[in-house]
Amino acid sequence: MDILREKISRGFDLLDADGDGALTEADHVIMGNRAADQLGYDRGSAEHTRMVDAYVAVWRDLHAPHVGGADGRMSKQEFVTSTLTLAADPKAAAATVGALARAFFAIADVDADGLVSRTEFDSFQRSHFPGIGQADLDAAFAHLDRDGDGSLDPVEFESAVVEYWSSTDPTAPGNWWMGRPDTRH
Repeated sequence: MDILREKISRGFDLLDADGDGALTEADHVIMGNRAADQLGYDRGSAEHTRMVDAYVAVWRDLHAPHVGGADGRMSKQEFVTSTLTLAADPKAAAATVGALARAFFAIADVDADGLVSRTEFDSFQRSHFPGIGQADLDAAFAHLDRDGDGSLDPVEFESAVVEYWSSTDPTAPGNWWMGRPDTRH
């Protein structure tokens, strides 16, 4: 369980886009703006708005229901605790995190060809985790592209996300979702 706790904790630190120690809707707006900017969408364009709306929907559908206080902020402890429950319930992990992965796949698959190319993967990951280095992106993609065809299909993408957030298996390819598992950013 320690590996999972470490992954979730690291994930929280990287998702806390404004660095204030809490996960909020504002963090998701920041990530949506970064994703749209990374893809070259003009601020105020329909594409830019769609991207931000997709990230805000993730906040409202996945995270907001687990916020303990009335302030709309999810603490790191709340995030870790709620996410750890997924390891004990694989069906819930597949449903909850799988839905998140499918939403993210739709965001990452910019050209809507049903695959996430290497370029799309790099752009998507950088929008979430701007401090992620190229070496981590290279290592992540090499582990997540299970069939070695140079792209991530929906199953590879979803498996990676579900494994990152719920697997206690230290050899799971999804552990590489944010790069080398033991790397701190």
